[in-house]
Amino acid sequence: MLLEAFPFSYETDRKSLLAFKSQVSESKRDVLSSWNNSVSMCNWKGVTCGHKHKRVIDLNLAGLQLGGVISPSIGNLSFLISLDLSNNAFGGTIPHEVGNLFRLLLLSMSSNALSGEIPIGLFNCSRLIELYLDSNHLGGGIPSEIGSLTNLNNLNICENNLEGKLPTSLGNMTSIMQVRIYGNNLEGEIPYDITTSWNQMVFLDISINKLSGSFPPPICNFTSLQYLSISDNYFTGAIPATLSNISTLQMLAIDNNTLTGSIPPSFGKLRNLLYLALRYNSLGSHSSGDVEFLGGLTNCTQLEVLTVAGNRLGGHLPASIANLSIKLRGLNLGKNFISGSIPHDIGRLVNLQTLGLQENQLKGLLPTSIGKLLQLGTLDLSSNSLSGEIPSSIGNNSRQTKNSFEGTIPLSIGNCTSLRFLWIGSNRLDGPIPWEIMGTQSLVELDVSGNSLTGYLPKDVGRLGNLVTLAAADNKLSGKIPPSLGNCLPMYLNLSVNNFDGNLPTEVKFRNTTMVSIFGNKNLCGGIKGFKLKPCFTETQRRRSKHHFLLNKVVIGVSGSIALLLLLFVVFVLLQYGMGGQPTIHGDVYSFGVLLLEMFTGKRPTNELFGGNFTLNSYTKSALPERVLDAVDKSILQNGLKVGFPVVECLTLVLEVGLRCCEESPANRLATSEAKKELISIRERFFKATRTARG
Repeated sequence: MLLEAFPFSYETDRKSLLAFKSQVSESKRDVLSSWNNSVSMCNWKGVTCGHKHKRVIDLNLAGLQLGGVISPSIGNLSFLISLDLSNNAFGGTIPHEVGNLFRLLLLSMSSNALSGEIPIGLFNCSRLIELYLDSNHLGGGIPSEIGSLTNLNNLNICENNLEGKLPTSLGNMTSIMQVRIYGNNLEGEIPYDITTSWNQMVFLDISINKLSGSFPPPICNFTSLQYLSISDNYFTGAIPATLSNISTLQMLAIDNNTLTGSIPPSFGKLRNLLYLALRYNSLGSHSSGDVEFLGGLTNCTQLEVLTVAGNRLGGHLPASIANLSIKLRGLNLGKNFISGSIPHDIGRLVNLQTLGLQENQLKGLLPTSIGKLLQLGTLDLSSNSLSGEIPSSIGNNSRQTKNSFEGTIPLSIGNCTSLRFLWIGSNRLDGPIPWEIMGTQSLVELDVSGNSLTGYLPKDVGRLGNLVTLAAADNKLSGKIPPSLGNCLPMYLNLSVNNFDGNLPTEVKFRNTTMVSIFGNKNLCGGIKGFKLKPCFTETQRRRSKHHFLLNKVVIGVSGSIALLLLLFVVFVLLQYGMGGQPTIHGDVYSFGVLLLEMFTGKRPTNELFGGNFTLNSYTKSALPERVLDAVDKSILQNGLKVGFPVVECLTLVLEVGLRCCEESPANRLATSEAKKELISIRERFFKATRTARG
């Protein structure tokens, strides 16, 4: 609650501040511990009093990470000139009582969690020179009453949820010099009256909204303008050539719109220009005159960043780009239709850190002078028709995919100690992946896919602890996949269509079929079920598999009685010799039991029928004894069995032996000698029944 309007006094301010403190979240109230009755108010943290009346004239609580809400009692501090609550965690709304602070020159509530609409009462603070409400969650429109702040120099309401159109009353701010409204949901055209009044404008940023219409011509009359950004909107039409009349302009960003026409060559008159961003529009007409502006920009000797990527620029890449500002740090001409070759003197741009020429129609060799660009951090030449060998010095972030580079990967790449991205896929490279690359600990992405690389994947690949992406698909790599890859960060791994063999590692990072791709390696085995690889076998398992294969050859096509007889005979032979010598109590009876169940059911433990708790063992148990004929391999039951054969009995007994050999507890398993006796007994019973049937 507000105190009565009169009389205001020292005590009024003291009580108002204590009421403010009471609304601060309790966990953060300790920061204001000096706000108590034993300390003079003028000595409280963040409080400044006037010398004459001892009234609060400045309240600065910026960056104290206070939470809670802003108390309406703040409106009682009637002598307040400056109020700064920025960089805290205040929620709730802006109290309309702030409008009572008629002496206020500065109001900052930036970087909090304030919501609701901007209170109209705030615009009663007609003496305001600086207003900062940015980086909150404020919604609604910009009130037309904002035009009453005719003394305002600096307006910052960016990064909120403001919507609607820009009010024409903004044009009443004839003293305004800096406006930041970017990062909202404002729409519609910029009112003509606004831009005709803002003659003192130095900084204007209305980017990242939904504004539309043509480029407002009056902006070209802002003779003091240094920074202009209308990026990320829906502006259409041509770029006015008269922009080049703003000789003070240092930064111009009009990227990510739908602008058409040509880039004015007269931009070369902007001698103070530091930054020019025109990317992702529809500038140019795929013709030779589209890149003429580059010649004019050689006069901009202060230029540090130039990006015109993602337009319709055609024509040959002029040699004059090598004469651009020696201060140039970033140059991006990618995603256009530029042809020709990269100038031999590109190495003159010695301060270049980023060079993007990707997705054009460039041909020829990569100039060796590129090796002089010692500060180059990102080089993107992908999707051109460049050829020849890759120079030994290619930059710490290099994308050269989809060209026609040939030869081997330079060993000197290992010297790029800051290398973070290496993209050299879809070329004609051959030879091995240099082990020297594995010493580049900073590497985040490595793409060598779509070449003809041979040899092994270096076993030290696990040293690349920051690696997020490894793409080596569509090569001729062979050998085993190094388990050390599991040491890398959670990563995207594509090793498809190579000649890798052996076990697929089973570490956690190899269990994600979305992030790991290994198809097209026919000699790989193992891994989780989702990869659908064949199972891996030890030498002993291979020998058993061979016996199983021979057994199947014997069984298929043979009459039922002979099949069962031979099956029991082979089982006996396997028991005698298949375990590697004479059977003992230490024999691998569990594996033998599994093999026995496999042979008689015709199903392997890895059959797609099984999963979870439903296994070959449980499948067999559930069929005994009534449904034993449903569980066994149908080839055993082919024609030829005569009446009197104890088929069900013999099969039940054999499967029971297999199950007893496969008991989960080793102590409960049959000894090998016991299994042998059981099977001999079953065989004798079978042969006896056979002789009786024939007699």
